[in-house]
Amino acid sequence: MNLRKALRTHWLLAVFLTLGLVLRILATVAYTPAIVYVDSVQYLTNMGKLSPEQLNPIGYDFVLGPLVWLGGLKLVVIVQHLVGLLLGAVIYGLARKLTVYRWLSAVAAAPILLDAYQVQIEQNIMAETTFDVILVAILWLLLAKGVPGWRRAAVVGVLVGAAFTVRAIGMVLLIAVVLYLAVAWRKRRVDVVRRTAAAVAGFALVFVAYGAYFRIDTGRWGFTGAENEILYGRTATVANCDKLPLNDGTRLFCPKEPLGQRLGVDKYAHDRYGDRNWPGPLPPGTTKHQLATEFAHLVITHQPLDVTWAALKDFAKGFAPTRTTSPDDVPLDRWQFQLVYPNLKDPNTTKAAVKWGGSQPHVSHVPAAILRAYQLHGGYMSGTLLGLCALIALAAAAGLGRAKTSGLRSKALFPAAAGLILLLGSAAFEFSWRYQLPGLVFFPLAGAIGLRAILGKDQARPAMAPYPDAVDSAAAKGLTKDFAPVVVVIAAYNEAAGIGPVLTNMPKTCAGMPVDVLVVVDGATDDTADVAKDHGAYVCVAPANRGQGAALRLGYHLAAAGGAEYVVTTDADGQYDNDELEVLLEPILLDRADFVTGSRRLGAEDADSRLRWVGVRVFAVLASILTRKKLTDTSFGFRAMRAELATAVTLREPQYQSSELLLGALALQARVVELPMTMRRRGDGSSKKGPGIVYGANYGRVMTTTWLREYVLRRRGRRPAWRTPADRTVRTSR
Repeated sequence: MNLRKALRTHWLLAVFLTLGLVLRILATVAYTPAIVYVDSVQYLTNMGKLSPEQLNPIGYDFVLGPLVWLGGLKLVVIVQHLVGLLLGAVIYGLARKLTVYRWLSAVAAAPILLDAYQVQIEQNIMAETTFDVILVAILWLLLAKGVPGWRRAAVVGVLVGAAFTVRAIGMVLLIAVVLYLAVAWRKRRVDVVRRTAAAVAGFALVFVAYGAYFRIDTGRWGFTGAENEILYGRTATVANCDKLPLNDGTRLFCPKEPLGQRLGVDKYAHDRYGDRNWPGPLPPGTTKHQLATEFAHLVITHQPLDVTWAALKDFAKGFAPTRTTSPDDVPLDRWQFQLVYPNLKDPNTTKAAVKWGGSQPHVSHVPAAILRAYQLHGGYMSGTLLGLCALIALAAAAGLGRAKTSGLRSKALFPAAAGLILLLGSAAFEFSWRYQLPGLVFFPLAGAIGLRAILGKDQARPAMAPYPDAVDSAAAKGLTKDFAPVVVVIAAYNEAAGIGPVLTNMPKTCAGMPVDVLVVVDGATDDTADVAKDHGAYVCVAPANRGQGAALRLGYHLAAAGGAEYVVTTDADGQYDNDELEVLLEPILLDRADFVTGSRRLGAEDADSRLRWVGVRVFAVLASILTRKKLTDTSFGFRAMRAELATAVTLREPQYQSSELLLGALALQARVVELPMTMRRRGDGSSKKGPGIVYGANYGRVMTTTWLREYVLRRRGRRPAWRTPADRTVRTSR
């Protein structure tokens, strides 16, 4: 696939990647050499020692060390930004591999590419990007292929262990992995046990090795120096010391602030516990670590509901519609782009920037201001939308809609469950918007898979080749006809039961001119062609079913080649009033328009679908914005146009063609007029448009891609305005 074709096929992903690249370039320029946070200094100083007793696990240091050695902190953030873009592309690829619609796959990748908080954390010397890489690798190994064998399950277990060495909370992902392996593939119990055991063994291998290293280095069993202080911070916020069986040692750890006025987890865990002089002299034979652990266990044992409720409240914060922060939370501004270099009050920040980055920490105001404005004015994924994605995935896992037969129920379940378990595990210790970022990996992908499962397969077909393609040539062979000035083109696929009355009621003349009817049979399997011939229509039979757009394009060219001056389109199902034909043509005959379309909103509509009623209005607004012309109905099928215009518009869509034709005519500066018309319910059979949401999504895709092609990409080498037969340039009516 050449680059141009790839860009045309995956244009929405390309747009998101380009925007994501711009954001990351701005971040790299804005903060030199990188953003150095408190934890960054700890990572950097531990690269050589690799001490496991630090606040954070040492896994990130194995990535950080070589990058710093090769190019300093600037190289680290450049690599992290490039990895962020790559993760978006991989998520897109995984979604496409699972047959998610192309546009929806791009939407699933958009949050990690465009979320300002994600870009900010990549500019930090922090472990989150490395953690995301492991998460995406786990997703790919479990979801990209069929049933995982025990070897693949073991590798996934090792990756969960690797996630634990980067961020300790990563260990809870093992719950989601075991759930997926046990529930999703439960046909043979022996295989389920083997796969699950392999995953657990893979994780245990890493976990035990890390614990042994911790033991060798510190003389005690453990896996991080932070588990004690974080656990103390969580329990200190809810401890009811008057009802706890505290001794002289544990009582020292009871907060002085009364319940209802307690500080946040971050304050107790880092500021209070992290103070070397706190809590003062300890009873003989005890240690701070021992007493804090005992205090936390007492609170958990005697106040389990209080601790659980506090964690659940923090968990719920992550699904707020906007980025807000409570007074007791980790300050939100830590993860926001600032106009001055953050954390300069700590002398270690400057020292780290100079030692490992080669320069003083510096902020370039203009790119920083752009990033901050973007971030503060909606440049992030709403927590509520992330929650909605998770709900869609869970609904698909439960078998809603077409999910039962999709084969995607478990595929939707795993990323949703993994994200929920991971964020709940994080909230059990402490809430921070930084800890919500893995949701950008899990929830949009889960929602996309779930929506695809519920709605069914994409009905869209590949874009058509320029006219005439092989099918066009085969269909037109032998059809040589001098048509009347007015030709009504009808695309028909298996419409034998309904097309007869439409042809019977078609006027024979219009405004004193004879009218011919050309029925393009789109690879039908019934006797549509015979019925059309029996009713006096000219018939062109396409040997393959390609879609209404392909049939109509063929009809336009045949009519124009046969000498028609005006082309009219209507449907084969009797939804439009043929008696309105002369009204439809009148603006063109009076030279007030080149393209006339009816409008059910200006006229009358017998709507049978509330969703379609909404869609007509939504897409009218979108088209009006894109074309800067007020439009009320973009999908009305009863239209009239000059034959030369019908063949001048670039038409590539085999199905969702009505908006492509309308926007294409406007792009050629043709005069477009809407008239009030009538639309009835379908006369016979059922609609072939497929599920309403899928149809609407594809319709919107065609509208936006047509606008991009005709209004943006061709703006530089702008085609000459379409000209009337009198060879005068026509202008779009405004």
